[in-house]
Amino acid sequence: MAQTGITFTPDADAESISSDVAEFNGVLVTTQIPVRADGELELGDIVTQCECTLQALKDALEGAGSSMDRVLHLTIYLTDMADRAVFNQVYQRFFAKPWPVRAAVGVAALAFEGMKVEVTAMAAKG
Repeated sequence: MAQTGITFTPDADAESISSDVAEFNGVLVTTQIPVRADGELELGDIVTQCECTLQALKDALEGAGSSMDRVLHLTIYLTDMADRAVFNQVYQRFFAKPWPVRAAVGVAALAFEGMKVEVTAMAAKG
């Protein structure tokens, strides 16, 4: 499928059916899950999952020529909305004012059993 002007950066996982980052006119879109630096899925407590997810987002953006301070919008998916306060505490270690536009969405489940958080972000390149 030809997609003129759109660039997709494949996920490092050869089995993945999703790109890691997509770019269009200097806007990047990425979705991240709680993956540790060694590539393993982190299914521990909510704090650790949030840290791994936001670190994976940071790494993906930097790899695509952007950064956390260039994030325009963030959608946070949580399997338990009671975890939102914990996510917010971790979030404030990765982001600073002016805060990105964001939404938190409660979901029944995510892609892997035990996964509690996933984020989708749009960021400006550069």
